[in-house]
Amino acid sequence: MTSASALVPLWNRGAEWERRLAMVREARSFLYLSTFYIEHDSYGLGMLAELVAAQRRGVAVNLLIDGFGQRLGGVLMSSQQQATLDAMLNDLLRAGAIVTTYHPARRLQRWLGGGQHVKIQVSEAGEAIFGSSNLSRSSYQGWNEYSVALRGPVVRALLDSYREIGGVVNESHLRQLDEVADPGAADLVLDYWLCNPNTGQGMTGPLGWRGRNLVTDRLIEQIVTAQRSIDLTSFYFKPVEPLLAALVAAARRGVQVEVHHSHREALPATDLAWLAAAAHYHRLLAAGVRIYENRRGEHSKIVLIDDEWVAFGSYNFEHAAHDRLAEAMLASRDVRATQPAAEIFAELRRNPDNMLVTPEVVAEWPARLRARLWLLGRFKRWM
Repeated sequence: MTSASALVPLWNRGAEWERRLAMVREARSFLYLSTFYIEHDSYGLGMLAELVAAQRRGVAVNLLIDGFGQRLGGVLMSSQQQATLDAMLNDLLRAGAIVTTYHPARRLQRWLGGGQHVKIQVSEAGEAIFGSSNLSRSSYQGWNEYSVALRGPVVRALLDSYREIGGVVNESHLRQLDEVADPGAADLVLDYWLCNPNTGQGMTGPLGWRGRNLVTDRLIEQIVTAQRSIDLTSFYFKPVEPLLAALVAAARRGVQVEVHHSHREALPATDLAWLAAAAHYHRLLAAGVRIYENRRGEHSKIVLIDDEWVAFGSYNFEHAAHDRLAEAMLASRDVRATQPAAEIFAELRRNPDNMLVTPEVVAEWPARLRARLWLLGRFKRWM
């Protein structure tokens, strides 16, 4: 359990980006930033340029990138773009920054896509930005994302956890955060959940792994207590069976369950993730779950239960979030956290880009698509 003295919702894409840049530009002592990947575009390159400038003026910059995520993002980059990105990262290193690429310890974990997916940005001013966004144009000009700016003891908790996702933390920086935090004003109670499944697996990595994932378990615990409504967002909704079963059971006992995720066209490179999600549609619709697909892409990760409890962060409803990627969520019952989420879901329902999937829509899928679902849906764990 931790707490915050301030929580500012960052649903607006421009507002989040400007707040991130302002934190870097105003930093005077240290700046930490973790991301799944950095894109070769105006956002990725722009942030790297700001980090280099900060390091050169004396700020201790610490950047953590996920190895698998960067390799995945690099598929769509040309060799020249990758070379440019590498050159900027080398500039940051030569300026004296700490740049870490996270790789799980075991070869099979790395081969199967193990990594870290947590997004944290912290400076000595005592503010943290935590949420779903990557350093990519997709996160700021394409998909929906949700992050929050925080102050108070939670900032230290976030930075302290940076080590659990592969980063290096200077103890003196944690003490500096203690000095600027105002515990007396921190009356917004938060739970912080983080799990890195890679650290608890054996030689076979996620294959056959039966370990517990704290984030998955906590989400299930809340879902089974729902009385009226469960609203959630995810990039593509393809959860592990215990999560899926809990949501289906909730819908069957009369809880209004809404799933908001991405449309098939939101990820131009491949539709495999959508196919993995669509493989569940018949089961969900039969239970009464309302499914929305966002044409622009829904990359936020929010769970709102009974309009009284909310969780948000990096955890997608997918197998990878359970057994391959380090993920983190913040949860709260405070209206200052739940109300912004309720407003987001109200906006999504009004958004013309957010399309309701009905049994009639599914019935009209062409035979070729049905065949692909039948063939590939069984491999959803890896899609």
